Amino acid sequence: MILKHTLLAALALSAFGCSSDGNDSGSQKSSQKTDAQYEQELGSSMHDALLDDVQALHDAAVALQKAAPEPSGRGWDADLDADALDTMKSKWIDARTAYERTEGALAPLFPDIDTEIDARYDDFLGMLPDGDSDLFDDQGVTGMHAIERILYVKTTPDAVVQFEQTLPGYVAAAWPATEDEAKEFKEKLAQRLVTDTGTLQDQWSVQKIDLDGAYAGLIDLMLEQREKVAKAATQEEESRYSQRTMADIRDNLAGTRKVYDLFESWLDSKKNGKSIDLAVQAGFDNLNTIYGTVQGDAIPQPPSDWSSENPTADNLATPFGKLYSAVNDAVDPNKDGSVVDGMTKTAEAVGLMVSQ
Repeated sequence: MILKHTLLAALALSAFGCSSDGNDSGSQKSSQKTDAQYEQELGSSMHDALLDDVQALHDAAVALQKAAPEPSGRGWDADLDADALDTMKSKWIDARTAYERTEGALAPLFPDIDTEIDARYDDFLGMLPDGDSDLFDDQGVTGMHAIERILYVKTTPDAVVQFEQTLPGYVAAAWPATEDEAKEFKEKLAQRLVTDTGTLQDQWSVQKIDLDGAYAGLIDLMLEQREKVAKAATQEEESRYSQRTMADIRDNLAGTRKVYDLFESWLDSKKNGKSIDLAVQAGFDNLNTIYGTVQGDAIPQPPSDWSSENPTADNLATPFGKLYSAVNDAVDPNKDGSVVDGMTKTAEAVGLMVSQ
């Protein structure tokens, strides 16, 4: 009897053990998300993560347009409109910050709106055979840089003006000089930014998010960091009138990192995912350290004889040269351990279709 009960107990324990193993395995399997589930959750997470900046961009555009002065019988005046001008500049910076934090993901999803909002003056002129003779209307040259060019005309560096004077279709920037021009700035150019950012806000939905395209945009934006620095040497940098391009690329990094972090759980579910993620985070930290060596919002002044193709040792030893070299090295797609290399490996690990 004792032997019989012992055998029965052993069989019962064996059966329980098999059942338990099966349940644990089944539970583990059922808790493991599929790639499709990760993609669906990421679309929703990305929408929510960027929504605040999309809304902040539109809110800043609205506030800028509202602050634009409406003088009677005159144009803008540095003394009489000082408060309005300060407010417009502050709101322009708010809009710029919000957009640069979302640029990587948004630009490939909304290319037309990206052009209208963020194209540079020289980019627009390249698309306008007849140029744009009206600084203040809502056609031709529009967006944040068209407004920046007007707001900061009194402090725009001479080298920037000299570069733009060589562009076909160039028209010198200026404040509105008459009541009609001030009204046109407010009701047309500034209102166009309100309209375009409002369209972006209205269209920003989970259904619009293409993860492949958005992630490729993040990689492209990191690659463009070296270009954004290099173009300072030719006065083609982005926020060249306000001299805030260094702030732009810091915001690019912060925004890219914020979106990239959403992929962490998916990446961790893949073979070698954790080590890939650590490498990317180290790359972000490295860029952040590089950007932290520069004081202020402007890129350091490039040497007058700077050449990106063949910089001299003396040029590379300048603050600009050091920044250029460090950024170029940090985002080099062909360098193992660079942030772009790591982000590309992340895409390959989770199966996103991106090409560089």
